[in-house]
Amino acid sequence: MQIEGSVAVITGAGSGIGRALAREFAAAGASVVAGDVSPGGVRDTAEQVRSAGGKAVGGKAVGVVADASTTEGITSLVDAARAEFGPVDVFVANAGIIGAPGLGDDEADWDRILDVNLRAHVRAAKVVVPEWLKRGRGHFVAVASAAGLLTQVGAAGYSVTKHAAVGFAEWLSITYGDKGIGVSCVCPMGVDTPLLTGITESSDPTARMSAAAVRNAGEVVGPERVAELAVEAVRAGTFLVLPHPAVLDMYRQKGADYDRWLSGMRRYQASLGG
Repeated sequence: MQIEGSVAVITGAGSGIGRALAREFAAAGASVVAGDVSPGGVRDTAEQVRSAGGKAVGGKAVGVVADASTTEGITSLVDAARAEFGPVDVFVANAGIIGAPGLGDDEADWDRILDVNLRAHVRAAKVVVPEWLKRGRGHFVAVASAAGLLTQVGAAGYSVTKHAAVGFAEWLSITYGDKGIGVSCVCPMGVDTPLLTGITESSDPTARMSAAAVRNAGEVVGPERVAELAVEAVRAGTFLVLPHPAVLDMYRQKGADYDRWLSGMRRYQASLGG
């Protein structure tokens, strides 16, 4: 897809990967709607893009406070894009949470992480895909995680929802890939974001173990690297985005001998004190 002149909506854009994505898409020539539940976060992101933050020289951006886990929030982002810049060409489902450690304390923990990490993607697709089918073009970016290809030690909700996000992105590509709709799925390991910092500094030992599992598995990259690769994938029309190339080798090892992989993961968990 040609990014220059396009309109991109990015959720979870108040910090971390979302902010880097907003700057990178703007740098590539897109007009950006940055959505987040944090008023200060989206304001700062939009200001950075407009004031040549990063590579985005004189970028076009507007910040919108919206809960991207709800249909109403998604619709408000799409409506804002249409009012400011025109129809949405790219939707980036980036908003995500780590959720409760372990199995969670109650059903509310599961409802929240399912809404943010999975149902938000489904609800966004329901809003944007019908219009893209009429126009014959569009691109959906699912920011998942290497946890969606492998798993996440210590955090059941995160692991389950990221697996599901990858599965939904695959389904979108299979169903609409020949109808002008591109899909990319971004699966990084450790990224230097407030999410990773939060679990690293958590008072909960299971959460800290999750953070250690991520940090010890490989290099912690900056969000800018993830954003660069995501934009390249949209431009090239490629599906799987792996900011950590080693994830592919791990994924192949998992598929080659599932029981051996599970045994290795249990040993890895034990080495972290789990």
